[in-house]
Amino acid sequence: MTNVKDFFDKFPTDDACLDHLMETRYGKEFECPNCKRNAKFYRLKKQPVYLCQWCGWHIHPMAGTIFQDSHTPLQKWFYAIYLFTTTRHGVAAKEVQRQISVTYKTAWRMCHQIRQYMAEVDGDDALGGTVEVDETYVGGIKKGFGRGKGVYMTNKTVVFGMVERNGDVMTRVVPNAQKKTLYPIIKENVKQFSKIMSDDSRSYDNISKGPKGYIHQSVDHTHKEYVRGNAHINSIEGFWSQLKRSIKGTHIHVSKRHMPKYLGEFEFRYNMRSTPYLMFDRLLKAF
Repeated sequence: MTNVKDFFDKFPTDDACLDHLMETRYGKEFECPNCKRNAKFYRLKKQPVYLCQWCGWHIHPMAGTIFQDSHTPLQKWFYAIYLFTTTRHGVAAKEVQRQISVTYKTAWRMCHQIRQYMAEVDGDDALGGTVEVDETYVGGIKKGFGRGKGVYMTNKTVVFGMVERNGDVMTRVVPNAQKKTLYPIIKENVKQFSKIMSDDSRSYDNISKGPKGYIHQSVDHTHKEYVRGNAHINSIEGFWSQLKRSIKGTHIHVSKRHMPKYLGEFEFRYNMRSTPYLMFDRLLKAF
C-alpha cells in the first residue's frame, strides 16, 4: 500500500475493515471451534460478529486485539496504524487527533497502544555475528541557573542499544550505564562467540573474558577515533541520531515512563527498513 488513495480504496468502510480482519485472522473457511465442521462464517447484521453456518457459533474478530472494547470506528484504527507505518519520524497524538477527528485523549491512548503492539510484533530475537553496542541519553528537561548563566538538562533517560550489522536493533531503558547493568543484557541477547563492537567506555572492559566467548573490539572516541578497520559503532549511532531527531521534531519530549513504547516503535521501523511497504500488512496479519 503506497498512498492514502490505495488505503481508502481497500478500506472504504468499517465493514470492509472488519471483513479484512476476520479473513486475516481466521480465513474464509475453517473448522468451527464448536461443532468441529468445516464451515463458512457469516456476518451478524449490525454487530461485529460472525456466525458459523452450521451451529451459529460466534466469532469476534476484534477479540484479543487493540480494537477490543474500543468505541473508535475500526477504519480510524486502521488509518492510524497506516500513519505509523508511512513515516520515518513517528506520529504525534495531536496529528492523529487532527487526521481522524477524535479527542486528544483518545488519540493519545491509540498511539500508545499501537506503539506497544509494534514492539510486540517486532519481538526480540537474539543477535549474532557482529554486534555493535552503545548507550545514550535521551530527552531531559531544561533547568536554568539564572539569567545569563546558561541552562542544563536533567531527568535524561538512559537507553542501551545493540544492533546486528545489517540486521536488527534492540534497545532497553536502563537505570545507568554501568557494566553490572549492561553486561547481563548483552549476555542474555547476544549469541555465543559473537563479535562485540563498542566505544572506549569502561562499561565494556573485559567483556571478552566472560563465558560466552565474545570477541571484543573498540574504538577510542576520547581521542577522536571512530573507525579502525572493521571496528566501529556507526550503525547504532545512526539509530540514536534518527531516534533523537524524531523525538525532538515530532514529540518534543518523551518521559522515562513511556520511553520503552517509543523505542519499540522505532525498533520495528528500523528492523523493517528493507521492506517498509510491508509494515502495515505485517501489523494486521500479526493479530
